[in-house]
Amino acid sequence: NHCLILCPVCLSVCLSVSTQCVWRTSRCGGWTSRSAFSVALTNTRRCEGPFREAKTIVYQYIFVNLGEGYNNRTGIFTVPRSGVYSLALTVYSDSGAPGANLAACANLMVNGRQVAGCSEQNQQDQEDSTTTVMAIQLQAGDKLSVTLPIGCFLCDEQSHYNTFSGFLLYGPQTEINV
Repeated sequence: NHCLILCPVCLSVCLSVSTQCVWRTSRCGGWTSRSAFSVALTNTRRCEGPFREAKTIVYQYIFVNLGEGYNNRTGIFTVPRSGVYSLALTVYSDSGAPGANLAACANLMVNGRQVAGCSEQNQQDQEDSTTTVMAIQLQAGDKLSVTLPIGCFLCDEQSHYNTFSGFLLYGPQTEINV
């Protein structure tokens, strides 16, 4: 049984000789089927917030940026290819004295709309951390960012406690059995 996979973005055709269709190449016409990024707030000691209004967090330290979708000047990941993505966001703060009215929190935004958030209020100790992980359907050109809501506070250093990561699980493809 043979199977053709039509790449809807560049209309190239890949051929597989098994019933399980597999991509033969990772690039076609400047378009890449691989997309992954993993970034941290900074590589030096730095705290952000709290602010009087929500602010986009600009992660400056890049672990990986396959497909060059993440911009470390704006803090925005531009989705290069439609599909289902896995996203993970971890935030940490060292907010001072226990009981202080601060929180480690952030919102995950897609095209300016909140799709997830994570928060931990400073209660028994001065350090707070929280994580959210999700799978989400995204379209090519969508803009992902993380915002620091009002009253939230983050601190980071070379240990990279604040991270934002994502990768393409699978994209659309059209299969034709031949």
